[in-house]
Amino acid sequence: MSTITGKYHTTNDFNEIVLERRSVKAYDPEVKISREEMSEILAEASRAPSAINMQPWRFLVIDSAEGKEKLAPLASFNQTQALTSSAVIAVFYDANNIEYMEEIFGKSVELGYMPREVMDMQLQQVKPYYAAMSASELRDVNLIDSSLISMQLMLVARAHGYDTNPMAGYEKDKIAEAFGLDKDRFQPVMLISIGKAAKEGYPSYRLPVETITTWA
Repeated sequence: MSTITGKYHTTNDFNEIVLERRSVKAYDPEVKISREEMSEILAEASRAPSAINMQPWRFLVIDSAEGKEKLAPLASFNQTQALTSSAVIAVFYDANNIEYMEEIFGKSVELGYMPREVMDMQLQQVKPYYAAMSASELRDVNLIDSSLISMQLMLVARAHGYDTNPMAGYEKDKIAEAFGLDKDRFQPVMLISIGKAAKEGYPSYRLPVETITTWA
């Protein structure tokens, strides 16, 4: 079912959201997304799953002209997306997200989602496990979780009537510092442009199920 919201429509039609999603390169620069609606999109995307519900993802929403001008030279292969979209969302993972473990588990108990004894057991077992993980192991877990929310973010954006494009072509070693973030703590995952397409994205060929699937 689709509903009209202002100039654009939202939808909860699964096929429209998933099967008609396209990667869009050029956007209508006149279309703006309010920070209130962007916050709704991010909150809905944040329902994505993560290992032990640790939610390592962090977002930098670049929606001002000044922010886009700062981003453009760091995303030289994606200038059109950066400059014409309503916003570019830089997805990072927080290498120190273990700091939020007690808050996450404590709020789960407070809200009735988890018994206190389960929280105590989790903290006793999981906190030292996470603390002992190597940097590469932690990176693998956090990249998987941050990739899950990135895909969910694009689908949520589609449900809100917007188009997106995930981008890996940017200066990953410079972006955090360029926007005043701790580059050791906040590790880049991808950029996602969001807005209303000025030109529809192209359909793409997908390998058949028999090619990509093994049954056992």
